[in-house]
Amino acid sequence: MGRRDRQAGTFSSPLFSRFLYPRFKEASIKHGEPERRRRLLDGVTGKVIEIGAGDGMNIDYYPPSVNELLAVEPEDTLRAKAAEKAPTAPFPVRVEPGFADRLPAEDDSFDVAVCSLVLCSVDDQGAALAEIQRVLRPSGELRFYEHVRGHTRALIGAQHLITPVWSRLGGGCHINRDTETAIEQTGFTIGRIDRFVLAPSLLDRLGGDHIMGVARA
Repeated sequence: MGRRDRQAGTFSSPLFSRFLYPRFKEASIKHGEPERRRRLLDGVTGKVIEIGAGDGMNIDYYPPSVNELLAVEPEDTLRAKAAEKAPTAPFPVRVEPGFADRLPAEDDSFDVAVCSLVLCSVDDQGAALAEIQRVLRPSGELRFYEHVRGHTRALIGAQHLITPVWSRLGGGCHINRDTETAIEQTGFTIGRIDRFVLAPSLLDRLGGDHIMGVARA
């Protein structure tokens, strides 16, 4: 599972960060992930906070209209890699530890919040989304890209069965979450959403349903 320090906002999971994460990332790149990241971040401007920044993968895809970026990542190994990548950005990037429900930021301080494949793994989606609302300025944007529960009854049933094991291996990832509803229930207004399926293999099919979009605080 890994060692977690709530006070410091840090988490250590060597199995996930050194073995599973790189392999998931490599597979996703082979199946069009760079283009999806560009689409997620297209048109982002101003002061940005990214929740669960991982190894800093998104840094390559932010447009030059970004003024500054706070990249928040609790996992120690991934955060160190993001810090190494930060100087390559054409704008200031600060990398900090922190959990999604306790962000290291002041109220109303960001124009845009970015979550990419993160809301599946937070402990409490409602608390995390409320915290994102706290740090966003009025009418600020939430850019989200998440894999979500399936669109058929049989698939949802299979996801419920496998999620306990999947979560332990996948850094806390829950593939059976209705993230779209959670975003709306927190008070965000979804202005645009795309739903699509990525399923290059039978195993991937269990986590193949995705959403991407923009919501306003």
